[in-house]
Amino acid sequence: MRTVLVVLFDNVQSLDVTGPVEVFAGAEAGRVGSYRILTASLDGAPVRTSSGLTLVPDHALADAPAPHILLVPGGVGTRHLDPRLTDWLREHGPRAERLVSVCTGAIPLAAAGLLDGRRATTHWAYCDKLARDHPAIDVDPDPIYVRDGQVATSAGVTSGIDLALALVEEDLGRDAALMVARYLVVFLRRPGNQAQFSAQLAAQTAQREPLREVQQWITEHPDADLSVESLATRARLSPRHFARAFQAETGMTPGRYVERVRVEHARRLMEDTADGIEEISRTCGYRTPEAMRRAFVKTLGSAPAEYRRRFSPASTR
Repeated sequence: MRTVLVVLFDNVQSLDVTGPVEVFAGAEAGRVGSYRILTASLDGAPVRTSSGLTLVPDHALADAPAPHILLVPGGVGTRHLDPRLTDWLREHGPRAERLVSVCTGAIPLAAAGLLDGRRATTHWAYCDKLARDHPAIDVDPDPIYVRDGQVATSAGVTSGIDLALALVEEDLGRDAALMVARYLVVFLRRPGNQAQFSAQLAAQTAQREPLREVQQWITEHPDADLSVESLATRARLSPRHFARAFQAETGMTPGRYVERVRVEHARRLMEDTADGIEEISRTCGYRTPEAMRRAFVKTLGSAPAEYRRRFSPASTR
């Protein structure tokens, strides 16, 4: 049995706690004896989350058993850390088989020196600050989670679920992780190198309605002619005016936005269907499978076939 110890503190983000806990609890329900889940605060006192919920810990940190997985959630409470928590993490963190943070839970780990010399991530809004405050950390703002040896850091709140599912899959196998994912009605797991933003979130929403309509059209028709000339016609603008206005209002060029939408659509088809690569490439607007392969390697760091082998739940059905 693996002990999972979740550190609690005032103004913790409740989903950073409950998301991973539900994953480990689901794995334990499916295979009794897999995980023992415990929570602990500095003095063993209840804590109030940033959303107003009250969490009652099982232990004071000083009395908690040594964990296999030590999980530090994030939340606004990480902005004003109790020095005693930092000291406890500095002493006990290296003893855990896995040291895990969710969202801004990377900040306490960084304060304790546990991320120095490692690659790590956190919520996109805090990556720059983490890098400035701790130059010894290689902060990667893009992935939803990063594994570096025994240390795993994740991005925004729901990425803690993705990381927990990845740990369950590593411990108990893909079938166990798939069972939990299906029960929670989430993807088996998103790959860690998936960007924190989808194409639609990464780009700002255009202010002008014709440009917003074009953004939506691109998303719904990745196989269409999405050249600047064609999109400009749809927006009733000249190609030059359209390209300038699109970048000014969305923060990226039309070509970059189209590229991200197509890769995202292709990735989902690779994960969720058994369609062939050639068929998927046509569906997503690539002229050839080779064009899709180049886009995958550039954006995701792996070719489509390798991506499917590693990340497709369909392969287990």
